[in-house]
Formats: sequence, C-alpha cells, structure tokens
Amino acid sequence: MKWIQMPLGPLQTNAYILTNDQNECIIFDPGHEGEKLVTYLQEEQLKPLAVLLTHAHFDHIGAVDAVRDAFHIPVYVHKEEADWLGDATVNGSQIFMMNRSITAKPADHIIDAEGALAIGSFNFEIFETPGHSPGSISYYCKEANAVFSGDVLFQMSIGRTDLPGGSFAELIGSIEEKLFVLPDETAVLCGHGPETSIGFEKENNPFLQ
Repeated sequence: MKWIQMPLGPLQTNAYILTNDQNECIIFDPGHEGEKLVTYLQEEQLKPLAVLLTHAHFDHIGAVDAVRDAFHIPVYVHKEEADWLGDATVNGSQIFMMNRSITAKPADHIIDAEGALAIGSFNFEIFETPGHSPGSISYYCKEANAVFSGDVLFQMSIGRTDLPGGSFAELIGSIEEKLFVLPDETAVLCGHGPETSIGFEKENNPFLQ
C-alpha cells in the first residue's frame, strides 16, 4: 500500500489517499477543494471505497460531499462529532471562516467504539484519541505501517486544545497511551504539515518529554 498527501484549502489541511495494488483507495479528511480532489482521483483512475474522518472540524470536512457524491461512497465519523457535520457553529466554520458555513450531509456510518474496521482489502485499528476534539480518532493501518492521526499529533507539536471540547491533559494521554504504543517506525500522517514517525516524536517532541 502507498499513500498520497494532498494539502487542501486555506489551512492546507492534509487529505490522504491510501491505495492498494488494485487502484482501490480510502480517502481521509477531504477538507477543501472538492473539485481538485475528485479530478485527481478520476485522472489517476482510482476507485474510492470510503471517506474516513479523523474528526469533524470544518477544515477536514469541506470536500466530503463532493467526494461522496462523485463516487457514491460511505462516510465514517465518530459518534461524538456526528452532529458537527451539519452544524457550522460547532465545527468552527462560522467562527474561523468569517460566517461562511461549511457543512456536510450526515455520515453513513457512525463509529462508536475502538476496534477493527475492514473496508475491502483495507484493515484498520481505530483508536479513540480525544483532546483536540472530543470525537478525534486515529486509524492505524498495520499493512501500510502508518497511522492517520488527524490533528492529534504533529511533527514536533500537538493539536491545539483551546477549541470547544478540547483538553490538553486528555490529548497528552491519547498520544502516550494510544499512539506511542505503536512501533517506532510507524509513519504518523498528520492533519497539517509533514509526516513524521512515532519514534521521532517520542524522542524529540517538546510537548511529550
């Protein structure tokens, strides 16, 4: 398996496309520029199977409907933020986008617990990793040796915790108890900025020393 990182929108939120040898793919956090993302998928002749959301802040959901409608695929989100998709106040867009509402239709699948998730040949372990937001989840793909962490863990940094439902203590606990138990060589595919690794962040992240 391989992944493509695609920074989109004014906040350069990373959408990720995880592909297999059959050109099937899973799309993570399509946050903005839906037409650009759909065109890329079509030009590369990729076959999307699902959209997986790490959380439902506006900059991670802005292109959800464009992708879902173009390929007729389901969307997954954690139960704690299912309502955020349709609420521009709680997902932050009314505040940060100068009253521009960014919303999406309801998710097709609600994740209500940690555990295994299989979609076609793609297998993930879901970890509940709140702190940046109450419904933040991370998707670990052992075969790809990668974890899609959203805004939980960044290269040399962590997600902000001053937004509604955020908690610094909870975020640190999520990282140390859920992510730092993964193999050191695991790639961390962050919601913003470059990718990193579990081992590098254990040794170097100033928030986690």
